[in-house]
Order: sequence, then C-alpha cells, then structure tokens
Amino acid sequence: MKIYTKTGDKGTTALFGGTRVPKHHIRIESYGTVDELNSYIGLIRDQKIDARSKELLIHIQDKLFTVGSILATDPEKAILKSGKERLNIPKIAKEDIELLEKEMDRMHESLPPMTHFVLPGGHTTVSYCHISRCVCRRAERLAVQLHEQEGVDAFVLTYLNRLSDYLFVLARKLSNDLQAEEIKWIPKKI
Repeated sequence: MKIYTKTGDKGTTALFGGTRVPKHHIRIESYGTVDELNSYIGLIRDQKIDARSKELLIHIQDKLFTVGSILATDPEKAILKSGKERLNIPKIAKEDIELLEKEMDRMHESLPPMTHFVLPGGHTTVSYCHISRCVCRRAERLAVQLHEQEGVDAFVLTYLNRLSDYLFVLARKLSNDLQAEEIKWIPKKI
C-alpha cells in the first residue's frame, strides 16, 4: 500500500465513509489535533517514568486512535437507514472515563495539597505533560465546536475533558517523582 494517494493534492481529504471535505474543515482540525496530542503523549511515554504510567499512556494512546476514528467519520455515513451501524468503529465507553478518574484519585493520594495554580515546568518530562494537557484542551475545544455543528458522541467530549485533567495530575505526580520544584503562581499585587 502506498502512503501517497494524490487524492488530496487539491486541498480535500476523505472522511471515514468516503465523504470529501476541505482539509481545513473543523472535523479534520478536530482529529488532527487528537493525532498531535497522541504524538505528545508518546513523547511523555518515552521518558524515564514509572511502568504503571507508561502502561496507562499506551492505553490512552489506543483510546485516542478510537477518538480520532470517531471524529474522522461522517456521521451521515456511519448509520444505515435501518438504524444499524454501517461502519465498524470502536467506541469510547463510560469505563474509559472512569479509568482516568480512578488513576487521578490514586495519584492524588500521594501528592501534597494544591493551594495555588502551578507554573508549567520544573523538569522536561513534566513540561511534556503540560504541553499535552494544552493540546488536549485544544482538541476538546475543537470537538465541542464540531459537536455544535454536526454532533459528536458525548463520551468523546467527556473523555477529552477528563484526559486533560489526568495529564495535569500526571504532571504533578511526575514532579513529585522527579523531585522537581512546583512553582506556585502567586499573582503580584498592584
């Protein structure tokens, strides 16, 4: 199979189901940003971090491929007139969201209380988590915009929201593991 097809040379691309849209379409922006997020999560996973976090990051990357495939699908082509699914696309389930919540609760137990916002940084690995969190928030904003225009599975929106929270808690956990200083943001009084 060749990587290049030449079908996108004029600025359009095909959604799963065959519909062609401009490459700047909000649906393309949505799943392209999820793809960018997945790459940054791979960068976190490539760092010297604990095995449990690496294993969960691989699981998250798999789920982001699921999110991407959902976002890359023309909703009009996904369901037959009879109501049956036409395309075999995996789903995001409530359990996927609950897994992130349980992991956040577990990590939070060993962290000092948070009394202020923290400035991103302190260690390269922690910074990668914060970059991933920001990209995740952008993916969520784009998915919400797409949802307002065409509709998106609610679990996808919830998953992206919870994932950004998870990445923040992971950044705090890794700061703790790596003994990196968390610098509190304390607004200066004028």
